[in-house]
Amino acid sequence: MTAAWNKARTSASIRPKMIPMNEPVETAELLAFTRAVEAKSLSRAAIELGIPRATLGRRLARLEERLGTRLLHRTTRSLSLTESGDVFYRQSRIVLDAVAQAQASVRRKDNVMRGELRVSVPPLIDDSFLATIASFAKAHPDVRVQVDFSTRLVDLLRDGYDVALRASAEVQPGLLARTLARDRLIAVASPEYLAEMGTPRTVKELRKHRCLTSFARGELPQSTWPVGRGVVHIDAAFSSNDLRLLREAALRGLGIALLPKIALGDLVESGALVHVLPGIVQGENRIAVVYPEREQLPPHVRAFVEALVAWAPALKASSMRPPSPPPRPRKRRR
Repeated sequence: MTAAWNKARTSASIRPKMIPMNEPVETAELLAFTRAVEAKSLSRAAIELGIPRATLGRRLARLEERLGTRLLHRTTRSLSLTESGDVFYRQSRIVLDAVAQAQASVRRKDNVMRGELRVSVPPLIDDSFLATIASFAKAHPDVRVQVDFSTRLVDLLRDGYDVALRASAEVQPGLLARTLARDRLIAVASPEYLAEMGTPRTVKELRKHRCLTSFARGELPQSTWPVGRGVVHIDAAFSSNDLRLLREAALRGLGIALLPKIALGDLVESGALVHVLPGIVQGENRIAVVYPEREQLPPHVRAFVEALVAWAPALKASSMRPPSPPPRPRKRRR
């Protein structure tokens, strides 16, 4: 009996302890989860946290057991969020940001801004923006600034960005947006192109023309253009995420481009480009700075947002100044 009892007691002592689902989540588990999501790798996340991979795995397992749901799909080569994990990640990020802000509020005694600032911006940015970034970094040397130039429409909450510059009227849930500039989108083409291919008079006639397009959501060539309250489907003959290249392509007679008026300067007034289907094909281009909605925005993030708002007039005045139009080919004398 004594031997059997000792064996049963030993087995019970090594049996994994069941964690009650109503037990509060630990901060270490939230850190393990969010870092794994952002690093997209358990091994990389463990290195960044300075803990063994096995410890990270145990923390994730405990977290899922507390919540009673699976948060991550894990294989040897990939890591992805479940639907529940996606929702939990967004809330976890808010909690951890609040904890970091609370720590900073009691540690900061000299009013010096500190912290990491991750910024996502499109590749088409003029010199005044670059000067704004450099001035901010110089004014706040204790802020670690990371600026990612990409056409990818990043998920600020999931990818761990603090601020993004967007040329879009759409704002994702959980984000705030401050508009820096608004502008009209109009269709334009060179006189030479229209003389050769004809000027479209109706939306349907666009199907016969070469359309020069940007990328939809920064990923794929546009397949529609705005028309009133709807859209018209077009075929992208030439696509780029650089509006200057699209403008140059239009000037050189490659097709019809849909561009912001601010990018055209006086090219329409001078006759270098012709406004096509005025009042029919048109839309609004909104440039905004977006950032996660938080009760207490970190001071260095708020300061950077204000710096971009202060930069907005320079954007309106000098953004993408058009070059002189290319010389038109001379007609040969017969």
